[in-house]
Amino acid sequence: MDSVLHLLGIARKAGRIEVGEEPVGAAARARQAKVILTAADGADNSLRRAAHFGEAGKVPVLPTPYTKGELGGAVGRSACTMLALTDIGLAAAIAEKLAQVNPSACAAAAEELKVAAGKALQRQKEQRAHEKKLQRKAQKPWTPPPRETKPVPKAQKEPKKFALKGKLTIKKQRP
Repeated sequence: MDSVLHLLGIARKAGRIEVGEEPVGAAARARQAKVILTAADGADNSLRRAAHFGEAGKVPVLPTPYTKGELGGAVGRSACTMLALTDIGLAAAIAEKLAQVNPSACAAAAEELKVAAGKALQRQKEQRAHEKKLQRKAQKPWTPPPRETKPVPKAQKEPKKFALKGKLTIKKQRP
């Protein structure tokens, strides 16, 4: 099996792929799609729609050397003209593999996706480090530093005054 088709199968199992015209269009408009792939034997109208989705979502549209049946078989369908990857790492890996096959059409997009994937990976590492720091902080309960209190000398202490409220009655004891 080809490595690109294998990566598409992994993306399908991970839930990081949108298959078909409507889901691809929705993912592109929502800016969730990272790359749109088209079949080699797709209809002109479908390829034009995929290009329009790419422009609307500012997403690269890459042609593949695979037929609709081969793409569909990789993603669990009978046929597939277009699909969108929503994971930047998988999109960069697939674009790199496609750039080896067709450098004129895919090389620029592969470089852009590689840079974007590197930035996303760096953000993930920073997020994990931040979460780890928060967990360590939660394990050590914070206590405020002890206050410095100066003892008051006995001579300066004032006697406490008591105020009585209400009536004061004294009961006599009976023999």
